[in-house]
Amino acid sequence: MPSRRRIKHRKPVSEINVVPYIDVMLVLLVIFMITAPMLTQGVDVELPNANAAPIQNDDTDVLIASVDKDGSYYIDIGGEQSAISLNDLKERVQKVLAQNPRLPILVRGDKNVPYGQVVGLMVALQGAGAPNVGLVTEPE
Repeated sequence: MPSRRRIKHRKPVSEINVVPYIDVMLVLLVIFMITAPMLTQGVDVELPNANAAPIQNDDTDVLIASVDKDGSYYIDIGGEQSAISLNDLKERVQKVLAQNPRLPILVRGDKNVPYGQVVGLMVALQGAGAPNVGLVTEPE
């Protein structure tokens, strides 16, 4: 009688090799770390330092009004910004707030601008219907 050999059947390996996925994730992490600081846009404003807690905001949309070191006014709504007069700024803010009355409004004022110009901007924003106006500062 011929000898019977036992044939061993190999079970398929059901493990996923995650090393390539980790490599891809690390490359993506490096890309995002390099490009994230480049995404910051805005008017070149040297903000004053303040020891204040950051505002917790669930919304991603925010209206930013700025005064640069030359005293020019800017408004940033979705990346669009250009130097405008205070009256034009007020009119644009009124239009935006008519569509979204709960939109947070922040003021960025250069620390070398006279205090009166920042206050004038805040008064214009409140005159446009903004219930609350926040100030943007640099952390200490």
